[in-house]
Amino acid sequence: MKTRREFIARAPLGLLGLAVASRIKADDVDPLKPPPGTPGAFNTAPAVGPEVTIATFAEAEKLAQIALTPAQRTMAAANWRTSMASMLERRTGPRKVALEDGLAPATVWNPTLPESTSGPAHDRFAPSQRDPGPLPSKDDDIAFSPVSHLSHWVRTRKLSSVRLTKIYLARIKRFDPKLRCIITLLETQALAKAAQADREIAAGNYRGPLHGIPFGVKDLLDTAGIPTTYGAEPFRHRVPTADATVVKRLDDAGAVLIAKLSMGALALNDIWFGGQTMNPWLLQEGASGSSAGPGAATAAGLVGFAIGSETGGSIVSPSMRCGVTGLRPTYGRVPRTGAMTLCWSLDKLGAMTRSVEDTMLVLHAISGPDGIDVASVPSHLDYDADASVKGLKVGYFPAWMKQDPATDVDRASLQALRKLGMVPTEVSLPDWPYDSLNLILFAESAAAFEELTLSGKADELGVQTPDAWPNLFRESRFLSAVDFVQADRLRRKVAIEMARVMSSVDLLLVPSLRDEMLVISNNTGHPSLTLRTGFVEVAQARSDWAPDPKHPLPTFSPPRRVPYGVTLIGRLFDEGTIARAALALEREMDVAAERPPGF
Repeated sequence: MKTRREFIARAPLGLLGLAVASRIKADDVDPLKPPPGTPGAFNTAPAVGPEVTIATFAEAEKLAQIALTPAQRTMAAANWRTSMASMLERRTGPRKVALEDGLAPATVWNPTLPESTSGPAHDRFAPSQRDPGPLPSKDDDIAFSPVSHLSHWVRTRKLSSVRLTKIYLARIKRFDPKLRCIITLLETQALAKAAQADREIAAGNYRGPLHGIPFGVKDLLDTAGIPTTYGAEPFRHRVPTADATVVKRLDDAGAVLIAKLSMGALALNDIWFGGQTMNPWLLQEGASGSSAGPGAATAAGLVGFAIGSETGGSIVSPSMRCGVTGLRPTYGRVPRTGAMTLCWSLDKLGAMTRSVEDTMLVLHAISGPDGIDVASVPSHLDYDADASVKGLKVGYFPAWMKQDPATDVDRASLQALRKLGMVPTEVSLPDWPYDSLNLILFAESAAAFEELTLSGKADELGVQTPDAWPNLFRESRFLSAVDFVQADRLRRKVAIEMARVMSSVDLLLVPSLRDEMLVISNNTGHPSLTLRTGFVEVAQARSDWAPDPKHPLPTFSPPRRVPYGVTLIGRLFDEGTIARAALALEREMDVAAERPPGF
């Protein structure tokens, strides 16, 4: 395309002829004003921004890992300020445009491929009807009971919501100083809500299995009039005016919000402005993140259940570390309205509980579009706790089961599925650079927290290491927009491969912390369910952070026994199948009820 300046430079005779023909003096022609009817052209904007040189591009090429010739570099340096710099006017001015926190991108990720169908064709929700037996005599035994048991005792009025709430409040006050998993305790509000639940149930107005059950939410879910801090210093006094959709739905279900739970600052790892949240099973190590508070509080019996979030492993990892059950729903099933945005096309909200069945009780209450979150879509939920699992085809990657981070627990879980009548089936994926998809996470998160970064407020965050958000947000400014689009195209290519794999099996069993599958399944939007299936021994504390030789992690002699689990990956919107398989596996392995020592 010829620019206006090229037109002017190359066509003086044409302009002169036009002037003569029109009996207009040549001196009356403005050489910088194109004739009427001239289309717009690139590289004609006024020069803006700082001067750039050949050296600027020579150095920038190292960041983008591309190579220009000297001539290309010279041309780019000469016209950058008239061709590209104006693209940044939205944030550099003079006509700046603010982008509101709740404003989503125009492009919406849809994990369902055009040629495929997703999820069951109808709704069915049939949780287990097993009698949990008599109410335990000890408060601690009540506190660690799964929601499926608690709801039975509350519904039959063997246990009041007020008593249950007081049990959890007492445990929070006793154990949170060790765990640092509570950001805001809601004692007065919780007791009032519990009393209301008891009155409603006594009057015959039972709302369902979550009625009267105390719970906590990761402190990225808005709560009207109650601080929602994102675990980050710059937001510790932030008080929203409305509840997040998930919070409202749980309130409608009669659940009792008892605490806002800790999270790694801005949803990264397990350190927040109040310190590091610790693992109840091993107090010398962090709870993992970023849903650190939900993991620790659930494992220690401080809440009936919790809500966490995942973008790239933030439900799976703390569920593994703390030995709880974590359900990451299909992308789009649960609306995120009122939740902190880290990455529009990856963020998901899900339940963290002490049993498989509990995750489905919560999912049933929070599913469905809200008409606000542009990514939330209608879907069916088909779950029957008593349906047979025999014949279910369970895909697994043979090489992964033999390599770190897989353990004997992973291999034993796979064998247990065979014993239960399921059919282990070998599957494979191409050997592609899946971590390239993380460009999407870094670019979107840097966009979500652009103002925090450019204003310098990110410097207020307590962790300023190279692998913490402040540095990653700054570095992400230099990622290529072209490479972002290419990563998005790779994402589609990976989704096609996952659709191929899932078309041959009913679910997958994978080592929970296998990096490739964390990246793949989060980007493709597939649901996962992580559950404890055994124990391993560790001789050193584990950390989400990059190794720091100046601050070595504690070591243990003899090694410490800690929980360990596997992750089941389901087809899109088919959480019911992975829950059914997980329920059978949970019963077979029979380790879910063991509690962390000292709690």
